[in-house]
Amino acid sequence: MKKVFITGVAGFIGFHTAKKFLNNDFYVVGIDDLNNHYDKKMKIKRIENLKNNFKDKFQFYKTDILDKTKIEKLLKKDYDLIINLCARAGVRYSVVNPFIYFQTNTIGVLNILEIMKKFKIETTLIQASTSSVYGNNNKVPFNENDKVDFPLSPYAASKKASEEICFTYHYLYNLNILVFRFFTVYGTFGRPDMSIFRFIKWIAEDETLILYGDGEQERDFTYVDDVSNAIFLALNFKGFDIINLGNDNPVKLNYVINQIENLLNKKAKINKFPAHPADVKRTCADIQKAKKILNWEPKTRIEEGLKIITDWYLTERDWVKKIKLD
Repeated sequence: MKKVFITGVAGFIGFHTAKKFLNNDFYVVGIDDLNNHYDKKMKIKRIENLKNNFKDKFQFYKTDILDKTKIEKLLKKDYDLIINLCARAGVRYSVVNPFIYFQTNTIGVLNILEIMKKFKIETTLIQASTSSVYGNNNKVPFNENDKVDFPLSPYAASKKASEEICFTYHYLYNLNILVFRFFTVYGTFGRPDMSIFRFIKWIAEDETLILYGDGEQERDFTYVDDVSNAIFLALNFKGFDIINLGNDNPVKLNYVINQIENLLNKKAKINKFPAHPADVKRTCADIQKAKKILNWEPKTRIEEGLKIITDWYLTERDWVKKIKLD
């Protein structure tokens, strides 16, 4: 049986990526420190889901990516793919606590790279990055060759640093590394600190929706199953590259709110605040490289994705409405 190693497996993208490989008869070894960056109940639910549905093919270790000794013991085994999805995510909180972002997002991947160098691991590493590295890029769509020299948040800066160190280790030690820049990923079991989860919960529970800015800012929302599919398609990648994963269809936050209102048949009570300086105005992915290298393109439009998540929220409402947003 083929085997993959996933860091951040209790995280949103990590959970869905694990399911993708498990559903395709892979054995998954996953780690996560189950920190309280957001409500831990969501992470525990994801791990329970994997354990209950894939008892014989999923092994979980509660481990911090900064614990190099433990990671080394696990990575000594043979894997068909190594996927580093462990990260401190979120733009605004990185302004408050930048140190933990650089520890996890930069030192964390450096630990993996050092282990791969030490044991001469030829298995490909998938490294997660973000559209946030583009900053307020006035040229759309965002292309992988665009300059990313002006990150607007410590989160974006830490992810750019992870990209740089990945290239360095590829250059020096010929490691196989593919960096994915994710564009606002959303879906079921989503992160409660992200807009779509929050919007659905606030509207469904008749709570005040908090909106930073005028709602005219645009995001290239990308459904999580499309993202996990791209990671699966990268199984045989060799060399080094950076690839955008976006939906190629940016929409305004006001449009998203309106769609959710229609799906729930409720009107949002909106409280607007000034836009946060670390937030970018627009994201839009050029996905031609993903199409060419991976034969990948997104299949889920925002309207379909929002319906899936809204239906999931209503089905799981008994527990999911209790997830804390702060």
